[in-house]
Amino acid sequence: MLTQRTLRSHRVLALAAAVGLGALFVAPSYAQGTKIGFVSTERILRDSKPAKAAQAKIESEFKKRDQELQRLADNLRSEAQKLDKDAPVLSEADRIKRQRKLQDMDSDLQRKRREFQEDFNRRRNEEFSAIVEKADAAIKKIAEQQNYDLIIQDAVTVSPRVDITDQVIGALGG
Repeated sequence: MLTQRTLRSHRVLALAAAVGLGALFVAPSYAQGTKIGFVSTERILRDSKPAKAAQAKIESEFKKRDQELQRLADNLRSEAQKLDKDAPVLSEADRIKRQRKLQDMDSDLQRKRREFQEDFNRRRNEEFSAIVEKADAAIKKIAEQQNYDLIIQDAVTVSPRVDITDQVIGALGG
C-alpha cells in the first residue's frame, strides 16, 4: 500500500516537472508575441469580385437549362390540371393512359433536375476551387509580408482585430 502511494506521488511529481519544463520552452514563444490572423473562406467565396464573376458566369451558362426545366414543370402542372378536369368524363383506359403519361413526364423532369443540379454543382466547384487557390496564394503572400505566424481559416469565433479577410478580398481584386 505504501509503495503504491509512493509510486503515485513520484508519478505526480514527474508529471508536474514535465509540465513545468514544457512551460519553460513554450514561454519564450509567447514572450515574442505570436501574430495570428483569420480568414473567412465563406466571405471570400461570397463577396470577392472573382467569386461574384464566377457566380454570374455559371448562372448564365445554366440559364437556358433552368428555363427548360421551368417549362417542363409548367407543362406537367398544366397536364395534371387538365387530367383532373377531364377525369370524370374519361374512360378508365384513357384515364390510366394519361396518368402513366404524367408519371413519365414527372420522372423525366426529376431526372433532368438531378442532372442539372449535379452539373451545376460540379461547375460551381470547378470555378470556386480556382478562386480558393488564388486566395490561398494571396493569404501566403500577406502572411509573409506582414510576418504572421499562423493564419486560421473558418473558426467558430474570431476577434475582428485578427480578421484579415478584407485584405485577402482586396488582394483578389475587390
